[in-house]
Amino acid sequence: MPTPEERQKLIKKIRQFPSRLRQAVQDLSPEQLTTRVDPHEWTIAQIVHHLADAHMNAYYRFKRILLEDNPHIPPFDQDLWATTPEATKAELHDSLTLLAGLHHHWAYLMENIPDTDWLRPAHHRQIGDVILYDVLYSYAQHGEEHLEQIQAIRHAGAF
Repeated sequence: MPTPEERQKLIKKIRQFPSRLRQAVQDLSPEQLTTRVDPHEWTIAQIVHHLADAHMNAYYRFKRILLEDNPHIPPFDQDLWATTPEATKAELHDSLTLLAGLHHHWAYLMENIPDTDWLRPAHHRQIGDVILYDVLYSYAQHGEEHLEQIQAIRHAGAF
């Protein structure tokens, strides 16, 4: 099991992620946010809205693993979720605000659970057996990967 210090580093990433994301997109115009620089990739706006969807799902999974005995965790179709009306608009305020509140709430929860809870098991239909810590690790990394993706899109689009 990871040390408390290793967990704290990841929790810090979760806590700081919304402000880092806001900073990464704050100077972009609606046109830049909705420009598709690669036909096979999402726009920056879709990435931000995806992060809100994905991290809401992660929080739900986290709570289920924390509170239920070995729950079955359903996957969600991220590509399908990226097609809904709110997921394609240029306005990011709601998703950024949602992420800020969610991550603040989630980090507080993570900082206040017993060490033994990090080993609580669950079963994910696509991934297989996981423990609570895996959700923390995965979503701390998930945020970092999408920040890198946003920077790559900005570079490719020269904005």
